[in-house]
Amino acid sequence: MATITPSMVKELRERTGLGMTRCKEALEEAKGDIELAIANLRKAGMASAVKKEGRETKEGMIGFAESDTTVAIVEINAETDFVVKNDRFKEFLLNIAEEVAHTNPSSLDAFLQQKYTKEPGLTIDQYRATIVQTIGENIQIRRILTLKKSPDLSIGVYSHLGGKIVTAAEITGSDKEEALAKDIAMHIAAAAPEYLTPDKVPQAIIENEKDIARSQIQGKPANIVDKIVEGKINAFYDSTTLVRQKYIRDDSISISDLVNRKSKETGKPLLVTNFIRWSVGQ
Repeated sequence: MATITPSMVKELRERTGLGMTRCKEALEEAKGDIELAIANLRKAGMASAVKKEGRETKEGMIGFAESDTTVAIVEINAETDFVVKNDRFKEFLLNIAEEVAHTNPSSLDAFLQQKYTKEPGLTIDQYRATIVQTIGENIQIRRILTLKKSPDLSIGVYSHLGGKIVTAAEITGSDKEEALAKDIAMHIAAAAPEYLTPDKVPQAIIENEKDIARSQIQGKPANIVDKIVEGKINAFYDSTTLVRQKYIRDDSISISDLVNRKSKETGKPLLVTNFIRWSVGQ
């Protein structure tokens, strides 16, 4: 049997857009002959899909769905915004998001190779190929994410600009604060925080910000420089960390203040512990 190397699998995947497992299987069946593997994939009913796989996919939409245990976020790309607005594309996005929410796959590659529950005769990747054939453009499932529900966790999801941006916020301490989590997710879409809290900012980033600040205030006494640098770092935290950003609906309070106020109202120790901000092609 011919040796199938990772580089061969990578090349076939780049030329077809199919998952790694399917590419490896095709190469094994073709005894390492990439052209024969592509021909076999076409004969298997994926001809038009494979022909379109090499086209660049710059447009797309992000969707989400949930099951009793999981919230799923999915990004799917296409060649043109015209197709992204197509009802068939939107249906495919919803079906994939629901499938991720209900099956909780371990990875995108594993997901592409699992059976599609609505049509068990097809894998997810084969289902995708049928959509490529129907719509006539290269369509790729770019990334997937699952957020696990729990009794002390509230998850809020917000879609912005028709699915061009999707955000999520997680609040621990209660599973009854979805509305608050969604308000924070809406804030995340507008304010685009980079980090959750100051302690999550990499030290290298902090040092770089300090260097920039010092270069802007040369010639001043050391004690004054230190105070100015400290002030600039705090301003950096205020603009880039979620908990310290001013709430977009009320700039007199921070996100941390907003959550603390709700915590006092409910008597529960609420805390924002995670956030997601996806934009198409990011």
